[in-house]
Amino acid sequence: MVFRMLALLGALVGLASSAQAQDVSSADRAAIRDIIQSQVDAFRRDDGDAAFGYASPSIRGMFGSSEIFMDMVRQGYQPVYRPQAFDFAEIVTLDGQVTQKVHVIGPDGRPVTAYYPMTRLPDGSWRINGCYLQAPEEHQA
Repeated sequence: MVFRMLALLGALVGLASSAQAQDVSSADRAAIRDIIQSQVDAFRRDDGDAAFGYASPSIRGMFGSSEIFMDMVRQGYQPVYRPQAFDFAEIVTLDGQVTQKVHVIGPDGRPVTAYYPMTRLPDGSWRINGCYLQAPEEHQA
């Protein structure tokens, strides 16, 4: 069921408009990248508590614990859990959310695009509000 949901969300993200997020300051762009990079670094160290701490309150509430969160990441998000390459692209607005686009090469050598919807907390800091993986379009013969 989780994989079906991921595929559906990936398809929806692929169909969504990719207008540039024009109202995001350069300081916010840097903060967003720092949060995402810090979470990926925590994944690489298998530091579940740190990785879970970069998730939004709604994501933390959905999973309840860092152990459950990390199990989900290990099972369904290998490209961001153990990336060979992780390159930030543009920030876009998808479904009204500021979303960081990242080009990733997973541990299997396959490229994916990761979309990270972000949430701004009342204190002005940013947290990750999900991650949707989309395979690049393949040309059919």
